[in-house]
Order: sequence, then structure tokens, then C-alpha cells
Amino acid sequence: MTRREGEILLQKTFRLPAFYDEQWQTVEKVLNGERILLIEKTGFGKSLCFQFPATVFKGTTVIFSPLIALMRDQVSKLQSLGINAKCINSEQSHEENSQIINEAKQGKIKILYIAPERQENSEWAEATRQMDLSMVVVDEAHCISVWGHDFRPAFKRIINLVRLLPKGLPVLATTATATKRVEQDIISQIGNGISVIRGNLMRDNFKLFVIKVNSEDEKMIWLGKNVEKLPGSGVLYTGTRVDTETYSKWFDCLNISSTAYNAGLDADSRIAVESGLMQNKWKCIISTNALGMGIDKPDIRFVIHTQIPQSPIHYYQEIGRAGRDGKPSYIILFYNPDEDKKLPEAFIEGGRPSIKKYQKVIDLIKTGLFGERQIIMQTNLKQNQFRVIKADLVEQGIIREATYGTGKKYEFIPGSRELNAKTFEELRNAKLKDLEKMIEYVETGGSRMKFLCDYLGDGLSHNFTNCDNTGEKKIRLIVTPEWTERLQDFRENYFPELEVESRGSNIVNGIAASYYGVSNVGDAIHRSKYENGGDFPDFLLRLTLKAFRKKFGNEPFDLILYVPPTKSGDLVKNFVEKLSSVLKIPVSHGLQKIRETKEQKIFESSYLKRENVSNAFSYINPDEIAGKKLILFDDICDSCATIKEIGKFLTDSGAAKIAPVVIAKTVGGDLV
Repeated sequence: MTRREGEILLQKTFRLPAFYDEQWQTVEKVLNGERILLIEKTGFGKSLCFQFPATVFKGTTVIFSPLIALMRDQVSKLQSLGINAKCINSEQSHEENSQIINEAKQGKIKILYIAPERQENSEWAEATRQMDLSMVVVDEAHCISVWGHDFRPAFKRIINLVRLLPKGLPVLATTATATKRVEQDIISQIGNGISVIRGNLMRDNFKLFVIKVNSEDEKMIWLGKNVEKLPGSGVLYTGTRVDTETYSKWFDCLNISSTAYNAGLDADSRIAVESGLMQNKWKCIISTNALGMGIDKPDIRFVIHTQIPQSPIHYYQEIGRAGRDGKPSYIILFYNPDEDKKLPEAFIEGGRPSIKKYQKVIDLIKTGLFGERQIIMQTNLKQNQFRVIKADLVEQGIIREATYGTGKKYEFIPGSRELNAKTFEELRNAKLKDLEKMIEYVETGGSRMKFLCDYLGDGLSHNFTNCDNTGEKKIRLIVTPEWTERLQDFRENYFPELEVESRGSNIVNGIAASYYGVSNVGDAIHRSKYENGGDFPDFLLRLTLKAFRKKFGNEPFDLILYVPPTKSGDLVKNFVEKLSSVLKIPVSHGLQKIRETKEQKIFESSYLKRENVSNAFSYINPDEIAGKKLILFDDICDSCATIKEIGKFLTDSGAAKIAPVVIAKTVGGDLV
């Protein structure tokens, strides 16, 4: 096919006038059955480089993508063009995914998107042997490499499939973010004569700024004063899920239209936010890096980071959502030199579990065959920790997967070598160096765009004038007493919700007076509980009463119950008696533990948190709570497993309503 012939077909099928030179160069190689790594900036049109050939080939093109939002977006666009495209992912029902697999086996699907994690599904593994594959695409290919900014163990399985493909079946790997080291790693893994097409990563429509601050309050004040002044709509990236909620509530307080987005949202909520973003429903989406990729919106006019990312490559990936239409877009990064390194350092340190945890898994599997859930429970690991460990141990040939019936178990490989932790240390050090490069970006007096391009291996000699060091005016922060008071008023009237409602329980979503660890509340609780500081101070009582009244108003309740303590003695009991005297609601001391439990904070596994408190409570006189509306109080809520368990028990005992109230909710381990 000549380029002219291709562009006639492009106009007919995709309603686009022509290919860019590097697009056609890639398409031509794909049509020739070659293997290619395509490194191009966001907004370049990498997806066309596999979607177009897919419509030319006779069989099915399979695209591995880690981004469910991107799958949905691209499938919708392809279907609107009359191209039979479908996707398989965890947000669809088993029946829906099975139906799509059957259609693919029958050759009814031209383009099939699938999440890499689905390869562990035996139905999918069998289906690939029966499909007429015409091409395999690895989208976001940096996820293959441990040196990449978003390594995902499941991508390793793609390589296993690619190595089995016959010569002449094209493979295309695409990414916008690959350093030279990541590029070489991808090449070595895909192999078989793969060629590289690397475009320039320059985005001269960006206006890049860094704002140095001394506190989180200064970030919130600048945003409160200035977000509405920025053109169009955009994305505000924060460090944690809690931050997305806090900033969203702050904007609500100021009547700035926004909504929060993070990985903790259910599928329907994520789809609704993504759809609203496309329709400019809000001034900004406030998100963790869960929205870092996968949204193809050309007119995002600003991207702001309240938290410094782990590396320039993370940063380039996230700001790449802006200005894909080529029009000017504002890129703003806040940086507090005293605090803002701590979170990315914690991400890096936690990126690989400790060697002790690896050894726990090895020692357990040496004793027999175990499934994932069994291993997680017996080693007290989080699910994502185990999956990282599992991938590394399989990679090093220490354990292997074995299929028993419909499930997978893991077995030790006799005579395997000792765990090699050297690569983990090398990786950790490399990531810490990347973080230092991110600090260099903040501190540089030169062109910020050139700094990013140089880091990514794009050695342009272009003369940039698009940042606050090279032509744009620096942004100055001015804090006035009026804004300090507005923020203080917000903080004293913003209370985190406890989301504990569940089917079959009469417990309702409750309220916390504050977050633990983001204010003086956590310090006060810690002094009382662990430093013999006496009863919880009265300011916590005032704050808790304020939170209770905001959530439940003048709603009548019959009794206040409290969670029996594991270690804190009479602290909770004494606090509840003070609450009772103010609210004029009697206290019940009838809720008791019938067996010993441990402090929930020692458990990392959610399975073990639930098991720790399961069937651990009773009530002295159940008739006392039958048909009653109850307040259930505790000092701290982490996973809320204890509160949910007690809510279920009280429901079974006849309680009509259980309303949880706590002093503080922990930030929790789920950050994105």
C-alpha cells in the first residue's frame, strides 16, 4: 500500500485528511509485519498507528492497555466510525467479558482492547490460541520495564505471548514516556529485530510555572484566589485520595465547580466524572495520578500539581493531558521544600516490599501449595504487595504458578537460587535519583521545557521561551488576612465522612471530626493514648460535637454506645460520657468484647482486619437496643472494619439505626 492509497482509505474510514510523516512511517512498518517501538508525545496520534492497520488486516488486533478509561473512550470513537471494537476489563460483568471473547474467537471483532491483568484468566489464555490474531499492540509500553515510571507486573505476561508469536506478525509498542534506559529495556524484552521510531517530545504551547510555598495552606489560598481566573477547564493533581476530597470541599466552599476523582471511586462514578470532564461540566477535576492517562480531551487548558511527582517522567506524562489541540495551556507546580519530598520518597520506599516480606512468602510456599488469598492472610500482606512479590519470585525462578481446577496456586521450585535483592536496591536508588532530577526541575534557572526534553532523551537545541525562567512572568503568592480567615473557617467546618453503609446492615454513613495526621487532632489523640497524656482534650470534644451536629443535626437518638477498647483504657468511655452530658443522650456500657482482638493497625491485609474483629462482640441486654436509634462512637477509624462488624452485630440484635461518630479518620494506605 502506498501512502496515497493509505490516505484515501484514512479519509474514508477515519475521516482524517492525512498521516503525519512518522505516523505513516510506523503504519508502513506495521503493514510489513515488523516489530516497532514508537515513542511520541501525547497528542501525537499514536493510536492511529495501530487502529488504521487493524482495519486493513483480516483478523483481530489485540491491544493491551492498562487504562480502562482509555479503552472506553477509544472503543466508543471506533464504534461511531462503524469499526467493530470491544474491550475486556474488570469493570464489566463476567458474562459480558465471556460474550466478547466468544465474538473474538468467531472473528467478529476487528479491534479488541484488554487489560494486561486479564491474562491470568484461563478463559482468555485459551481464547488466544483460537483467535485469528493479525497484530498485537502494547500500549503504554513503559509499563513493561521496571525502570519505567509505572511498571506493572502483569505486563510481563504480554512478553511471554509476544515471544510465541510467529515471525511476520506485527507487534507495536507505544509510549510517550521512555528514557533511553527504558527504551533499551523494552527493546531487549520484545526483541526479534524491533526498530525504534522516536519523535520530538517538545510541547511549546505549554506555559510552565513553579510556585514555591511554605505550607499546604498557601497552596489552598493561591488556588482559591486564582483557579477561576485560568482559561477553560483543567485538572488539579494532588498527592493522595484524602487531598482530592479536601480540595474539592474547599472549592465547594468557594463556589468553584469541581469534583474529586481517584482509584477508590466505583466504576459508575469514574465513568460519570470522565464524561463530565469531556463536557466541561466543572472548572476542574481534582485527582490523584489515577487520571494521569487515558483521557483523550484536546482542550484541557491547565494542569496544576499540588504535590511534586516522583520523577520528571511522571510529570511529563501527567502534564501531557493538557493542550493536545496545540493551543496555550498553563502548567503549574507547587513546591514546599520542607515537606513535599516526603510523599514521593514514601512511594519509592514502598514501591518494593521489604526483603523480610519476600522471605515470608518464600518460607510459606516452601511448606505447600497456597492460593493468593491464603498467602495474603498468612503473611499479613496487602494484595498489591503480594502481587509485586509474586511477579519477582516467578521472574527469578523461585516459585511457579500451578493451576488446580479453576484456581491458581503457587509452589516452590526445588533447588532454585536464593532471592537476588541487588536489582531491587539498584531500582530504588535509580528512583531516588529520578526524584532528585524532579527537584532539579523545580530549582533550574533555565528552560523547563528543555529540561524535560533532555531528561527524556530528546536532545533538541530549540530555544524555548515558554516558562517562568525564559519569558513568562513568575507567579508570586500573596497571603492576606481575609484569605487566612476563610481557610481557617473552612477547616473548622469540614468533616470527613465515614463510608460504612452495606447491604443487610442498618448502619449509616457516619462522620469524623478530622483526619488523623493532617492537623493537631492526631497529635492530641496520640498524646492521650500512647504518652499518658490523660483524657482527650476538650477541643476534641467541641470539634466532635460540631461534626455530629453538622451530619445528624437535631435527629433524635436513644443511646450512645462506644467501641470496647483494645489498649486505650477508659479514654473512649470518659469521652463518651462528656458527649452524653452535652447531647442529653444516655450512654450504654452494654457493648462488650467476647474474645481478645488485636489493634487493627498491626494488620496490613484487609482480610485479616475483618477476621480480627469478626464475631468478637456481644451486648449484655439485647432487648435494650431493639428498635432503637444508636450512636456508635470510637476514637479512630482506619479501615472501619470494626465499626462495620459492630454495625452488623447491632443490626442482627434488632437496632433500627446505627450512626458512627469518631474523632479522627486515618488517611489510610490507598493513596491513588
